Amino acid sequence: MQKIDPRQLKSEMTFCIPIQVKFSDIDGYLHVNNGIYFNYFEHARGEFLMKQCNWDIMEFGAVVARVEMDFIRPIHLEDEVEAWLSCTRLGKSSFDLEQYLVGKTKEGEELVFAKCRCTVVSVDIHTKRPSPLPEIYRAKLQPNS
Repeated sequence: MQKIDPRQLKSEMTFCIPIQVKFSDIDGYLHVNNGIYFNYFEHARGEFLMKQCNWDIMEFGAVVARVEMDFIRPIHLEDEVEAWLSCTRLGKSSFDLEQYLVGKTKEGEELVFAKCRCTVVSVDIHTKRPSPLPEIYRAKLQPNS
């Protein structure tokens, strides 16, 4: 896998939130359990949709259709972690998000811990079927906006 420069990455992403690493996230190998990474990315997606897009989940659903993750470096309890993300593609009823867990080790080394690519589908909350992405959200999701 190609090495990712955290500083360059941050300049390309549109949204960031801090991630709190909890003691309960740590497994027997003394790093964050691999399943917890999915929780971190899920939390970042939810915050992005609510804060960046003002997404009304009671009117339009946003469900994950596909998620793919690359584990790059382990996260330890004392590491500082942020989730960065951007929309990279808009379709008729779906969009793709590129997400990263970036941060500093307790020694101060800045690095990328993981990368996630996710396809999200807009769903009519009443019919539970995919529906065209509402223009109000499409405008806020525009890649590189």
